[in-house]
Amino acid sequence: MQFENVVVIDRPVEEVFAYLADFSNVPEWNYAIEETRQVSPGPVGVGAEYRQTRSLPRPSEETFVVTEYEPNQKLAIEGGLGPFFGTLSYELQSSAWGTEVRNAADLEGQGVMKVAGGLLGGRIREAVGQNLQKLKQLLESR
Repeated sequence: MQFENVVVIDRPVEEVFAYLADFSNVPEWNYAIEETRQVSPGPVGVGAEYRQTRSLPRPSEETFVVTEYEPNQKLAIEGGLGPFFGTLSYELQSSAWGTEVRNAADLEGQGVMKVAGGLLGGRIREAVGQNLQKLKQLLESR
């Protein structure tokens, strides 16, 4: 399943990237995540590994790795994301209105979701879009 969402955040690209790249912030704007923590040593960058606790669609723990890290431009991760395995990327671009964030997902269902994932693609895209709106609200309220 592949989809994309775009949101424009009225904040400088440097501020948006710094917030996104600090994965411990994920629970603040993603309603399905309870905690995200780095489990590898060193700074955030390609190869940094994280573990997060998910509450939805069911309680679980998952691990992901940073696969792309271009400050103020692009951030991508790969790993287990709920009942899916795949990649999420965030491309940032400065605009007259702030920062355009283009979030792309390429996910493959695991287990039962291998079949059901395709049927739920629209709902999952919508949920991710809602999370991005929450991200926008949080950053613009600072």
